[in-house]
Amino acid sequence: MSEKKEKSNVVVEEAISLDDPSLYFNRELSLLEFNDRVLAQAKDESIPLLERLNYLCISCSNLDEFYEVRVASVIQIQEMDKFARFSDGLGTEEQLKQISEQAHQLVDEQYRVLHELLIPALDAEDIRFIRRDQWTDKQREYLKKIFHEELQPILTPVGLDSAHPFPRILNKSLNFIIALTGKDAFGRNSGRAILQAPRALPRIIPLCQEETGCGAHDFVFLSSIIHEFVDELFTGMTVKYCHQFRVTRNSDLYVDDDAIDDLLGAVEGELAMRNYGDEVRLEIDAQCSEATVNFLAARFGITEEQVFLVNGPVNLSRAQEIVDLVDRPDLKFAPYKASTPAVLSRHKNYFDAIKKQDILLHHPYESFTPVVEFIRQAAIDKDVVAIKQTLYRTSSDSPIVNALLKAARADKEVTVVIELRARFDEKANINLAARLQGAAVNVVYGVVGYKTHAKMCLVVRKEGKKFRNYVHLGTGNYHPKTAMFYTDYGLFSSNKDLGEDVRKVFVQLTSLGKVTKLHKLLQSPFTLHNELIAKIDREIAIAQKGETARIIFKVNSVVEDKLIQALYRASQAGVEVKLIVRGICSLKPGIKGVSDNIEVRSIIGRYLEHTRVYMFENGGDQEVYASSADMMGRNMHRRVEIAFPIEYKSLKARIINDLKGYLKDNSQAWIMQSDGSYKQSKAKGEVFRVQDELMAQHLGV
Repeated sequence: MSEKKEKSNVVVEEAISLDDPSLYFNRELSLLEFNDRVLAQAKDESIPLLERLNYLCISCSNLDEFYEVRVASVIQIQEMDKFARFSDGLGTEEQLKQISEQAHQLVDEQYRVLHELLIPALDAEDIRFIRRDQWTDKQREYLKKIFHEELQPILTPVGLDSAHPFPRILNKSLNFIIALTGKDAFGRNSGRAILQAPRALPRIIPLCQEETGCGAHDFVFLSSIIHEFVDELFTGMTVKYCHQFRVTRNSDLYVDDDAIDDLLGAVEGELAMRNYGDEVRLEIDAQCSEATVNFLAARFGITEEQVFLVNGPVNLSRAQEIVDLVDRPDLKFAPYKASTPAVLSRHKNYFDAIKKQDILLHHPYESFTPVVEFIRQAAIDKDVVAIKQTLYRTSSDSPIVNALLKAARADKEVTVVIELRARFDEKANINLAARLQGAAVNVVYGVVGYKTHAKMCLVVRKEGKKFRNYVHLGTGNYHPKTAMFYTDYGLFSSNKDLGEDVRKVFVQLTSLGKVTKLHKLLQSPFTLHNELIAKIDREIAIAQKGETARIIFKVNSVVEDKLIQALYRASQAGVEVKLIVRGICSLKPGIKGVSDNIEVRSIIGRYLEHTRVYMFENGGDQEVYASSADMMGRNMHRRVEIAFPIEYKSLKARIINDLKGYLKDNSQAWIMQSDGSYKQSKAKGEVFRVQDELMAQHLGV
């Protein structure tokens, strides 16, 4: 930070080093802060009740992934270099300690919200989780029948002795440790047994209203049924106790890019081991004795900081099943029907519409169906000769994939770049690749060492004697289902230079060759990072002339050091910087002399904010880029990403107006403080929620 020194009665201000660790917030702690904001939605009484339960479960599943990937990564770094430090100055040991403290607070709050807020509210709406001590005789008989007919036949308890070693525990599976007394048929008495609940079993069991006389929406946790009848699995023995537990494992796949010659085979090999990675967290029933907790912790090599004693079901995220099981529209968000741009509605042939003008889609406010229809029409259009597509994540029953298969069967040249290492979608993408190859689609896996994260589709159409390129570029995946819940932009265009750029990027991904100059696209790992910094520097130069300079970025994460430093320099020069960041933000706003002119806000609402937009004032000639890339090192240097310009005036104005709406939000916006914490905006007058506003706008289209 800056210091003042007096020399010969002259005050000299030392320059502020932008490498100072105090200027950066730890990315892992920032991600935990995001989960706090998600959990806050579960406490918000203005949100429909079942949606509040959904937010609680999302915060739990987010924490699962946080431990599977992020905490696992920090532990691995610690094992490789115990002296490693991060940009915020924290070493691995201190970082893991702070993660543990914050994560334990989050988990305690999750269970408090469940027991003190949601369960009473659900009970008031006649939606009940019936505890064992509340079961009536009829309910107990019904559940005993369920146990005998549906559970007992597939449950396999394992007694622990020299012939039965501790079983391999699947990642995030529901398990029970059971203490026994007495001897079995062979005269054995090991004292302990382990029972794993098969994943095929539902975690929430509805009670039959006719057989039990219960309410229409009364449920029992699977764990309660197993607890109640577990003694029937151990004939002639006595169960002293039965406690549930769950282990979270390192689930990040490791593929040595320098040592492989078969990426598909390497990923398949790693997938087989995902459920048995190193243990990083142990959740166990809070009623469990200290001796049993210590026994399990020692067995899994878990430290005290990685043990979570929980007051309820260890697999709390599975309570999300209730949202689908309960038919109460009044307790859910009102259905929203996405609109279709009028310009597409007027044209049966999409190519005629796109030839006339660029077309912008904003999902989920506008339907994803036009994207599917674009590819479907390309598949059956007699003039289309080739389709090239990137797929990072998509649904198993994707209509886009069906259209690509149809195009290949119609003898069109179809090329699909599939990213095999899309985290947690690896198996689905391997199956997808096999399905496409079976129809003679040209399938490639991108570039070894660089994930293909760009969202692109290129359709080559012969019109007369010339070929014309039509493109769709997006900020989100080609996934019709997530497009209903994630906010993303998509652009249709037949611009010659843009189409040629997309063609060149596909050549890079499918072939070999030097980097080629692109006309309009910014691409990582080649030009995107440097160009963003250059455009920030241009705003700095404009501000230094005394002119208005402004930057608005809307992204999911802000982590990359050089970009953060460029924004700090911009703030120091007087550039107004507005950052709309859904999740991680390592930049600290509001620091005197460094980030006085930077505001960071996060919008948490009905839809997951996923759009990436980079807006530069540029002396009044505003530039807007939509992108697949966040401001992270991996996006800038270790992935193939694109940022595409929005040049059509009305479309650019639309996006800028959307950004202004996000900056105006005074209800669902959380403002980041200089210490990394967030405060929710509280409307002093009229409430403005940007997501509600966007829904209203597009309903009127």
